[in-house]
Amino acid sequence: MDGRAILEHLLYRDRLIVAVGTAVVAALAWAYLADGAGMDVEMMAEMPDMAPMPWTLRSAALLFAMWWVMMIAMMTPSAGPVILLYATIRHKHDTASGAAIDAWIFLAGYLVTWAVFSLAAVLAQWALERFGLLSMAMASTSTLLAGGILIAAGLYQFTPLKRACLRFCESPLLFLSRHWRSGAHGALRMGLRHGSYCVGCCWFLMVLLFVGGAMNLVWVAGIGLYVAAEKLLPFGRRLSHAAGAALVVSGMIVLARAT
Repeated sequence: MDGRAILEHLLYRDRLIVAVGTAVVAALAWAYLADGAGMDVEMMAEMPDMAPMPWTLRSAALLFAMWWVMMIAMMTPSAGPVILLYATIRHKHDTASGAAIDAWIFLAGYLVTWAVFSLAAVLAQWALERFGLLSMAMASTSTLLAGGILIAAGLYQFTPLKRACLRFCESPLLFLSRHWRSGAHGALRMGLRHGSYCVGCCWFLMVLLFVGGAMNLVWVAGIGLYVAAEKLLPFGRRLSHAAGAALVVSGMIVLARAT
């Protein structure tokens, strides 16, 4: 086997390891959510308007785990292309072995940024529950809040920050060419940076979960599919604007019905 064939074999092996591993991570996250994510889903379904349970350290930890696993389930699939491209370039760019390991470090950094977002989501949930604005199903009990979130999320789709972050999320090659760093430490930094762009791109879409219910798997799957389409389809920018307009109109309808 000549040198080119060996390189192609290693590239194929590493890409396969990364692809399968990423798919397994996403699948396990979805399985955890489908199993209830440690929550009493039956009680939530039977008494959605019941006041939330008192907060304890254990319940806060469960909620953090729920939010983080939810973010992993929703965001890992759309991060697959940049992780696979990183593994390929890493193998060609550096002579040392370990492209698959560094790709996992890249993914770890990416997921850490969503852990930070998950912590912020838990704090927001705590604040909303204190003011009586969330039900047992973790959905808004206020039409004003729900309509405001829809309109704000829609308007965010047109902001320069959204456009700037989406630009790097939808183009893995652009991101890697601008922010390439070598080695394991570089992989971690790149994962953190790419995760930051994705949080900047999608955080307001995740806030929509407070409208439909954070444990409503239909909403979770719908937002996850939309995020993947926005980042992976060639017309993602136009899709982003169309979704923004739809969210604003939806929010206005919700507020009109509240009056």
